[in-house]
Amino acid sequence: MGGKKILLAHGGGGEETQRLIKELFLRRFSNPILDRMEDSAVFNLPGETAFTTDAFTVSPLFFPGGDIGKLAIAGTVNDLAAAAAEPLYLAVSFVIEEGLEFEVLERVVDSMAETLKQVGAAVVTGDTKVVPRGAADKLFVTVSGIGRVLKGGVSAKALRPGDKILVSGTVGDHGACIFALREGLDFEGLKSDCAPVWDLVKLLLEEGVEVRAMRDPTRGGLAAVLNEWAESSGLGIRVEEERIPVDERVLGLCEFLGVEPYDLASEGKMVFAVAPEDAERALRLLRSHPLGERAEIIGEVVETPKGRVVLRTPYGVERFLEPPSGEILPRIC
Repeated sequence: MGGKKILLAHGGGGEETQRLIKELFLRRFSNPILDRMEDSAVFNLPGETAFTTDAFTVSPLFFPGGDIGKLAIAGTVNDLAAAAAEPLYLAVSFVIEEGLEFEVLERVVDSMAETLKQVGAAVVTGDTKVVPRGAADKLFVTVSGIGRVLKGGVSAKALRPGDKILVSGTVGDHGACIFALREGLDFEGLKSDCAPVWDLVKLLLEEGVEVRAMRDPTRGGLAAVLNEWAESSGLGIRVEEERIPVDERVLGLCEFLGVEPYDLASEGKMVFAVAPEDAERALRLLRSHPLGERAEIIGEVVETPKGRVVLRTPYGVERFLEPPSGEILPRIC
C-alpha cells in the first residue's frame, strides 16, 4: 500500500505522540472516561467482575473476514463472554514498527471501533509504542477487558454427566483461512469467522438456559476445549463426528493438508455445555441468531472414560479425540 507513513519514528517526541493519539485514537474511541486523558481509567465495578487480557500478533494483518483490529476486540470480548460476563471496559496497547503506513493503522483502528459498537463496550485507557524496524512485525495489539458477570459458577468444574455439548456453528474457519492465505492456497470463499459472540451468550443467559460451561475454541480448536473440559472436570465427553458442523471449504483444505478441522481455531464461535433438559431450547435460541444458524448439539458429558474425549465416526468406530500435540500454525491470532 503506497500511502503516507505514520508521523512517528522510533524515539519520536511527545508532541508527535499526542498528535497521533488525538487524531487517530481519540476520534474513534472517544468516551467520557477515555477523554479525561489520565494515566489510569477510573470507574465503578458492578458486582462480580471478570478480567482478561490477550496479545494479538496475527500474520497477515488483514484477511478475508477480518483483521488484527477486529480480531483483538472480538477475541477479548469472547473471552469475557465465556465467563458469562458482559463486556464493559477495554484497555488497548499498540506496538507499532517504525515506518508502518498510516493508512494501515487507520484501517485497523476503524475496524476496532466498528466492532466495539456491536457489543457496546468502551476503550477507557491505552498505550502506544513505536519500536525500530525489525523489532516487531508491523503491528502487535494487546487488549485487556473487564466485564460484569451475569451468571456465576460457569466453569468446566460445573460439568455433570448427561450435560449436552453444543457448538454455535462451523468449526475451524479462522485457522483454515489463515493457513490457506499464508500458504498461498486458493480455496475460493474461505474466510475467517472472526466476530464477537456476546449477543449469543447473552441470549441464552437472559432466557434462563442452564449453562454449565462455555469456551471459545481458539488455539487448539474444538479438540483443545473438549480435552481441557474433560481433564478439568474428571469426567468424559463423547461427541458424534457427523454432528460437528464443518464448512465444506474448510473440510477440503483439511483433507488437502492432512489435518483435522477440530484442531483449527475459530474466532467467532462458542462451545457450550448445558443441562440436558435445556439442550433443545438452547439449540433453537442459537439458531434464531445470525451467528448461530449452524449450531448443533454434538455430544454429551459422560462418567467414563474419565478425562478423555471419545469421537464416534459416521461408521460407528470410536476413537479418542486427542488434544493437538503442538501449535499447527503460529500467529493465527
